[in-house]
Amino acid sequence: MSNTEETSRTGEDVSPVAEVKSAMAGFMTDFKGFRADIDTRLQNQEEKMKMIERKTFAPARPTLAANPDAGAPHQKAFNAYLRSGDDDALRGLELEEKALSGSVAADGGYLVDPQTANTIKTTLSATASIRSIANVVSVEATSFDVLIDHTDLGHGWASETAAVTETGTPAIDRITIPLHELSALPKASQRLLDDSAFDIEGWLATRIADKFARAEASAFVNGDGVDKPTGFLTKTAVDNDVWAWGNLGYVPTGADGDFNGADAIIDLVYALGTEYRAHATFVMNSKTAGAVRKMKDADGRFLWSDGLAAGEPARLMGYPVVVAEDMPDIASDATAIAFGDFSSGYTVAERPDLRVLRDPFSAKPHVLFYATKRVGGDVSDFAAIKLLKFATS
Repeated sequence: MSNTEETSRTGEDVSPVAEVKSAMAGFMTDFKGFRADIDTRLQNQEEKMKMIERKTFAPARPTLAANPDAGAPHQKAFNAYLRSGDDDALRGLELEEKALSGSVAADGGYLVDPQTANTIKTTLSATASIRSIANVVSVEATSFDVLIDHTDLGHGWASETAAVTETGTPAIDRITIPLHELSALPKASQRLLDDSAFDIEGWLATRIADKFARAEASAFVNGDGVDKPTGFLTKTAVDNDVWAWGNLGYVPTGADGDFNGADAIIDLVYALGTEYRAHATFVMNSKTAGAVRKMKDADGRFLWSDGLAAGEPARLMGYPVVVAEDMPDIASDATAIAFGDFSSGYTVAERPDLRVLRDPFSAKPHVLFYATKRVGGDVSDFAAIKLLKFATS
């Protein structure tokens, strides 16, 4: 039967063309509905973006607080975290300022706010300790190696036709400086931390810097090397006339527990090698400095001279003086004065990061702030430091 006959018999159009047209009509209807839905969603999204734009770029209202830095995003987040211990405060900091994100360490600690860390580091550098004149290096490892060539190269004279004699080869020594953990644990009451007018950041930096400075200064002079830096006074001291590598040379004053005139200080200066004297510094505590301050040479001139400008160190025989209170007092057999090029003779190795952990539970109603820093120190050139021993020999 033909298509024409089938159509006339049933009264319906069942041709393939009719079926395609019907399918296309249904598809277009569905597509129009889908498109209308997408347009609605895009419009809603655009309205939300406009609202965010207006909120972000709208002119800021004038603040009532006197401190213009109080609204800084990293300051708000840091202070909020100290007062509440809320991790969301630091997460908000990450969203608002990527460059100042509070990185989470493996042990759950947070890197301290940059301004606090800089304050602590500045205080440590300015403190009157060996750090201020030593060689300070930043390392990312657990130790720092110093390579020292402390032997001399052999030489000889030869004629034109004579055979060249073999000479000695210099040896290189390696000194390993391990890093130890320095910690501080200041505390404050929760009520004090809740006081928004209190400078939490400044208080925390001052407490930590003071404790770190005192602990470091002591270790760099007298540390035994067990879980702390090795102090230069813990090294074996021998008479400079028989000095050998691995020891510090000393010059005796000629009197037990006292000076025997100004000659001892002059002898100390010239016991140090010429290559070190140009950058040498005296190190002593306040009591010793008071005694040296009164000394005069044979012509009645004071050996000591005060700094000519503010911030300049006093000078002894033309060399700067660092007053380090951890140096021993003048006593029998005490090595109360050191003289040397500490930038060559003593190395301080440290990790650059400083961590602060908040503990509101262990000392209620106080909050503990556990700060840690990795630092080490040791003598790196035994020829660069000489000692003055208050003894007859």
